[in-house]
Amino acid sequence: MKLTVLLICACCIAPAREPQMRPFPMERGPAPADLSYLLEAPAGKDGFVRIKDGHFVKPAGGRFRIWGVNFVSSGTTPAKEEAPAIAAELASFGFNCVRFHFLDLAFPNAGLIDPARNDSRALNATQLDRLDFFVAELKKRGIYSNFNLNVGRRFKEGDGVPDYEYLGLGKGVNYFNPRVLFLHQEYARQLLTHFNPYTKSEYRREPALLMLELVNENSLVESWIGNRLLGKNTQKNPGSWTDITPGYEKELTTRYNAWLRARLAPAELEKLRKLAGAPAGGDVPRMGHKEFAGAPESRFRTEAAFYMDMEDGYFQAMRRVIKDELGAQSLIAGTSDHGHTASSYPTLHSASRLDIVDGHAYWQYPRQERDVTGSKTRAFQILNTPMVNDPSHSVVADLSRTAVAGKPYTVSEINFPFPNEYAAEGIPILSAYAAFQDWDGIFWYQFGSVGLANWKAEHTSHLDMRSDPVKSAQWLAGALMFLRGDVSPARRFVQRSYSLEQVYESLRLPGSERPYFTPGFPPALPLEHGSRIASLDGGKSDDFPASAGGPHASDTGELWWRGGNDGLFTLETERSQAFSGFLKNNLKKLKNLSAAVENDFCAITLSSLDGKPLSQSRRMLLTTGARMANTGMTWNEKRTTLTEWGTAPPSIEPVVGTVTLRNLERAAAVEVVALDGAGRRGTPVPAIKTAAGWELTIGGVVTPWYEIRVR
Repeated sequence: MKLTVLLICACCIAPAREPQMRPFPMERGPAPADLSYLLEAPAGKDGFVRIKDGHFVKPAGGRFRIWGVNFVSSGTTPAKEEAPAIAAELASFGFNCVRFHFLDLAFPNAGLIDPARNDSRALNATQLDRLDFFVAELKKRGIYSNFNLNVGRRFKEGDGVPDYEYLGLGKGVNYFNPRVLFLHQEYARQLLTHFNPYTKSEYRREPALLMLELVNENSLVESWIGNRLLGKNTQKNPGSWTDITPGYEKELTTRYNAWLRARLAPAELEKLRKLAGAPAGGDVPRMGHKEFAGAPESRFRTEAAFYMDMEDGYFQAMRRVIKDELGAQSLIAGTSDHGHTASSYPTLHSASRLDIVDGHAYWQYPRQERDVTGSKTRAFQILNTPMVNDPSHSVVADLSRTAVAGKPYTVSEINFPFPNEYAAEGIPILSAYAAFQDWDGIFWYQFGSVGLANWKAEHTSHLDMRSDPVKSAQWLAGALMFLRGDVSPARRFVQRSYSLEQVYESLRLPGSERPYFTPGFPPALPLEHGSRIASLDGGKSDDFPASAGGPHASDTGELWWRGGNDGLFTLETERSQAFSGFLKNNLKKLKNLSAAVENDFCAITLSSLDGKPLSQSRRMLLTTGARMANTGMTWNEKRTTLTEWGTAPPSIEPVVGTVTLRNLERAAAVEVVALDGAGRRGTPVPAIKTAAGWELTIGGVVTPWYEIRVR
């Protein structure tokens, strides 16, 4: 019998020593370990995925988790002749859902909007046909779809939207302007009533359309605390995050005062006018952020309640069209909790009334990115530090604040952006804690260039993942541990309840309370126990268990994380085991895995492929990797930005040292083969039996993955 092992080792060496980078040409195609067996095909064969006990369940029963990926920009709707191969490739990596982001761009820039008109109200037939065909190919292989209804739409003159040239992406305006709401609803009707000739179903009746997201990273409360409701924008074609125009500021203030008159008694309203310095009988002005600190409680909380009510009104108006009018059965998410430097609880209060709660996070997203004309150099800044050293401020801590008891929780955007030299730590850590926290879905952002004909493994974006050899390999191990349930859910879930007063006032808490904005709640507690919000309008809870000062051990005993200057994360389960961090100076042994490497920083994951415990498995897959770079890429002296972006092929820092497979029962021989950029079998690597186990010497062959068979 045979054994195949997946070991992921991604090592990033501290900037004190320049790493030895070696070219590793990548090719598109199926993963070397075909994980399509984890998917049930066709998607939705028994009906729509439902919710039971706060989690996704299949129609016939049984838990359903999403291992997903984002298709963005030019990759949203691939050419029909390439769609079958792309769908098969996704299935082989274990992906069971595609998040279609930016569908509301204009064709040919990946979106569905017809560019030939003077409005944005018609869908392009060519793009719809490509989308239909691709959705059908995904469905055949057990891959569901997630449609984002409003992400990048830019209004045109014929739309009848005031100040359309000054809106940018119109964030915030949708919550209070009737025309924008009407257009959002119209778009939802057009898309969901469209008949897909390849699946023989309208999208509103398509069980392979698992979920819908109403708006992307868009909150009126966030616009308020971000000073984007002041009405000071007078610039055409602004960016994504922009202030509203004077006309919209006047409209919003008028809506606010009408809302006050409908909800407050005359005496209460007059008292509020006095607090705001407004004349008797006059309009109450809205506040800017600079007024927050000194605002009386009643004024601040009343205005916060108004924005929350506007958000809830928008979400429920969209829900009524989708569910009540159209009869669509896909599950709905409102918007994502994506900014962790401020409280999200007011928006969660309304978003959690829908089917799904969602979050986004990135570790050290590059700032101030811009293209330099005539050059591939981009001007940006990153901190370029390892997350493993700072568990209390990790993406795990950020994301874990959002989950609400009784609701499925998805993370629809997550990445450790290029060119951070420690990005290899990300997928093993996040995948393990997502399973420990018992989340319901992960969508990696983003696949990258989807087309096959002109594809080359070159990082042209901070967020492309398929062109990264290390991340592509780690997708396999992450899919196994998350979809298969290798990591046990927490034994104890610590719940938090908030009064409405706390929800309002959380917006005025200092940044030192990030990411939880719950005084007294240890931010590293989600590394030890599960975390959920029990209520956002109930009783106040402030009695939380203490968190260990470090290391942080999960209450299941499977996860362990020590921060500091030489942080290290370990995972030890029967079917998946891992290291991530400064392994060179922190030699540890797991039940079936140990390593001694020359690289200062490393993440190593070992996963069974045949579903048996590692000690008994006859099939596993091993991948190793370290830092990744474009060929010719160069850093500035501080290693905070690139002076040269570089080109294809990608280069990797080989992980050099020994990996020992321990306690393999009845193993008479171990065969190891290095795989190339297409996952093909290549150079054999000796495996020597020692007293400690089967020792593999790695690094002599440049590769991020190996196939191992035990006989």
